[in-house]
Amino acid sequence: MKHIFILCAIIVSGNILPAAERPNIVWLVTEDISPNLGCYADPDAITPNLDAFAKQGARFARAFSHAPVCAPTRSGLITGQYPTTMGSHHMRSKLVVPPPLFVENLKQAGYRTFWPGKTDFNFDPPKGWVTSTENWTKNPKLLDGDTPFFAYFNVTSTHESKARSTAKTHKPGQHDPAKVTLPPYYPDTPDVRACVTKYHDNITGMDQTMGRVLKMLDDQGLSKNTIVFFFGDHGWGLSRGKRWLYDSGTRVPLIIRWPGVIEPGSVREDLVCFLDFAPTVLTAAGAEVPKAMVGRVIVGPKTEPAPKYVFACRDRMDESYDRLRSVRSEHFNYIRNFHPELPYAQWLNYRDEMPIMKDWRRLAFEGKLNHVQRAFFARTKPIVELYDLRNDPYETKNLAGSVDHQQILKEMGSALDQWMVDTKDLGGVPERELIRRGLVKNVLDTEYEARIKLHPKTSPVP
Repeated sequence: MKHIFILCAIIVSGNILPAAERPNIVWLVTEDISPNLGCYADPDAITPNLDAFAKQGARFARAFSHAPVCAPTRSGLITGQYPTTMGSHHMRSKLVVPPPLFVENLKQAGYRTFWPGKTDFNFDPPKGWVTSTENWTKNPKLLDGDTPFFAYFNVTSTHESKARSTAKTHKPGQHDPAKVTLPPYYPDTPDVRACVTKYHDNITGMDQTMGRVLKMLDDQGLSKNTIVFFFGDHGWGLSRGKRWLYDSGTRVPLIIRWPGVIEPGSVREDLVCFLDFAPTVLTAAGAEVPKAMVGRVIVGPKTEPAPKYVFACRDRMDESYDRLRSVRSEHFNYIRNFHPELPYAQWLNYRDEMPIMKDWRRLAFEGKLNHVQRAFFARTKPIVELYDLRNDPYETKNLAGSVDHQQILKEMGSALDQWMVDTKDLGGVPERELIRRGLVKNVLDTEYEARIKLHPKTSPVP
């Protein structure tokens, strides 16, 4: 009966493919990292396993998350829709009714689905949403069977919370705090260097974990018929990265290996967004792509043309309210601040536990920052920011007032306006109205207001 059900599901989807012709699919995911890998030419990287993996597949040079923080990002990954369309755009809110998930489409197409550990979708997944939540990396026999599988694996060792060390020592073979590269907007202090060093050390540890999982796939004889994605869930978890729509918050490493289909050692320069992943996976599996999914197929024989832009959103982060949207082209990043009256450096309890933020804020109050470092502590924000990533990779020179860039500003601003209309952006709807409509659960009274009691006043900026 089981095999009859699977066959029926595949026929209903409009595709009749033997199991042997449908690839297995694996997602290897890590957290809070930018493309700080050796294969991305990062001088601070010690990542031999992922560097070797990149030589077996395609490395994507312009891959972006649609949000700079985990839960809104993951809600889009699992649904193929923008969080601003569904209402899952605020960090730490929760949809009342879970939306359709792409893994459910895979199950209908006859795939076994494995999703152990972290979900964090800003909604609770429905009962029976995957075949198993058991950790397949510790029990690879789970992958044995006559039907193809989709298997997810998430590493948490690179998360923001793991980079808060202020230790002044390092182990031999790891990164030297005196030599790590600091972005120009950070003050150069021992604690800042310790956190950046710990960030790179954590990536090296993650690389070792990913190497073990990749070896396990090889040992099980699964590599030849398995598409493997490796990516981070958004940009690095350090200050002015995570939670912000700069490249440091949205640009991610992405490597995809598909033996016999993707040329080994290739480099892709086209713009890729996380919302492309679900339709790509479903197409590779021979399953229907729901019309609600807005991404494109990025690998395989049905690869679709690259877009001119990718878009991203940032809304409330825990107890700190704000609203930003961005448009990224190949070379420019356009950011619109819908609340320019709010400072960048609003107090955010969780983020401000980072020693980088503590030193940065202290030195701002003491007046000991240069003009680049001080910019993040301005009392207000510009309405529009525009950065040329070719000449300004750290995005410190806002070109919004440049006469030479007015046409680019107009085109990208118009693209953002149209995107917000096309995707039915809910960012302009007050969160309490979304709660009144029954779209999201009232988490404000339980979490947000509890945080306000701890910090009744937003920390001022100097």
